[in-house]
Parts: sequence; structure tokens; C-alpha cells
Amino acid sequence: MGKMDEPIIVVKKADLFGDKEMPSAFQGTERSRARVNQIIRKMADSYLIMRRGDAEENTEYKQPIPYAVLKQGDRYFTYQRLGGGGEKRLHGKLSIGVGGHMNKISDANDFHKVLALNLEREINEELRIEHGEQAAIETIGLINDDNTEVGKVHIGILTVLSLPSNAEVTVREKDKLEGSWKTLSELKNTAVFDRMESWSCFAIDALTAVE
Repeated sequence: MGKMDEPIIVVKKADLFGDKEMPSAFQGTERSRARVNQIIRKMADSYLIMRRGDAEENTEYKQPIPYAVLKQGDRYFTYQRLGGGGEKRLHGKLSIGVGGHMNKISDANDFHKVLALNLEREINEELRIEHGEQAAIETIGLINDDNTEVGKVHIGILTVLSLPSNAEVTVREKDKLEGSWKTLSELKNTAVFDRMESWSCFAIDALTAVE
């Protein structure tokens, strides 16, 4: 089965936000805990399964994407998407988020468990984390960017994975990713920030607000 034939989780945009003129839709980040929980509940109540290739072309649906930022002390794991990666629209960009599409998991009826297992899979596919057993994870917001081709059909569930000081992170596929650690002030430096993919720009803004 090709990548675009993969069945993935989607949600009708109207189910998430109502009519496009309603104020429940947002651009950028949503950090209100009440609104975040409300939108995630809507995902849980109304998600569907769709062929990925169809979902990528249908702006009436949003694909929920668990998007995790790895933090260790005051540094954040940052990586560049190289030419060997699958998403050509993001090649050469810098990112602080790790995540991907969600698949239905037959033995996980709770949406939060489906979300957690998909995120765990995505992280393990891209990265190798040693001594990360005591990591703490927290959802801090949602990302929605209808101004880009990629963003129009995705919605990010922004989480922070706080790693213990002895954890070690390396990329699995060095032809796809190149990783390093940066402080928030380094990430906000124009030379770095201007190279970030749009979701990472929103994530940096959210992290700045949190800190």
C-alpha cells in the first residue's frame, strides 16, 4: 500500500469550527485550556477514516496531527528536514515539532489513547530517545494555519515532551533529518526563526507565552 493510500483520521472542518464565519475558528494557536479541550472533544466525537491522498486534497476536512516539542532543561530539539524526507513541501525547513498523521487503533477506543499511541509511533519512527522513561508530556495548545497549502488540511495538537537531563536524542534516518538543541532565545533569533516551518513559528510563540 502506498503512502497516499494509507487510511488516516480526519475531522470535518464544520464539526470542529462550525460555519467558517463563526468565531470558534482560529488562525495560529489556540491556548485557552477550555477551548483546546472543547475542540479535542469534538475530534473524539466526530472523527472519520479517509484515504490520505483524498484528505490531502479536500479542504473540507482537517487531519489531526500530534505535534510534540522535545524539551530538555532550557533547550528544545530542533531539526532540519533534508531532501530524503517524504513531505517535499517542507524540505529545507527547520522544525521543533515531531509528529504525523493519525491511524485508527483497533484496541484503543479512547481518543486520547489513540492520540498518545500515534504520537509515540511517530516519535519512535523519526528519533531514538535513550533514558527518556521519566519524560512528562503536556498538551499546551492547538495549531491551525489556513494560510499555507499544508496547513489548510491539518490541525496540530501541540504538546511538550519534557525529557530528563540524562536523556539522549538522535535521529534515526540521517538522510531525512539533521538535529540539534537550541534555547528559546536562539530559536527566536531572526536567522533561525525565518527558516522555521509555519507550525514551528506558532509553537515558538506559544512556548514564549508559557515561559
